[in-house]
Amino acid sequence: MKTRIAPSILSADFARLADEVATVAEADWLHVDVMDGLFVPNISIGIPVVASLRKSTSMFLDVHLMIDRPQRYVREFCRAGADLVVFHVEAAQPQDIFEAISIVKSEGKRVGLSVKPKTPASVLAPYLGMLDLVLVMTVEPGFGGQSFMADMLPKISELRSVLDKVNPGCELEVDGGIDPNTAPLVKKAGANVLVAGSAVFGKSDRAAAIRAIRNS
Repeated sequence: MKTRIAPSILSADFARLADEVATVAEADWLHVDVMDGLFVPNISIGIPVVASLRKSTSMFLDVHLMIDRPQRYVREFCRAGADLVVFHVEAAQPQDIFEAISIVKSEGKRVGLSVKPKTPASVLAPYLGMLDLVLVMTVEPGFGGQSFMADMLPKISELRSVLDKVNPGCELEVDGGIDPNTAPLVKKAGANVLVAGSAVFGKSDRAAAIRAIRNS
């Protein structure tokens, strides 16, 4: 499965967002972290910023909703221009997770589910056959610049093994502490979509930073 690099705009300069996005055009996807201050202890951006990004870039928008009860907003994010909407299995009741998946699919967009570090992979089992992507958080969600949690590697391997049986086309994404040193570890474990924030936007040469992660 193709390795994809998805720089996270959480580490970008929001005052110059369109210009910042242009500097990572060599990447495969653009990762957009949406936080509501409830599901995670931080507030970032919302629907208007996704809509503005859609007008200013043709990049694939990987929108990661770290919000409570995502079924309330997934349709709006799809219509704002998200290509992929990912939300957390911990953020709603099972019937609402199924509803949110259905809504995203009805809008013709890709859908993914994410798990926090302390959530076992087994929680995702009822949904795996319906998903285009699974996201394993390799830091506690909410803030950029955290250190990679190596104890998540067995979870990545477990999910890749299960997905190969039930949904082999499903992509496996990791988010948190990804850089040229940790990228080989998660790729070996089975991840193919690598989110990187400060390891890309914290560098003066973003294209070189993307290549370093891709080729590591």
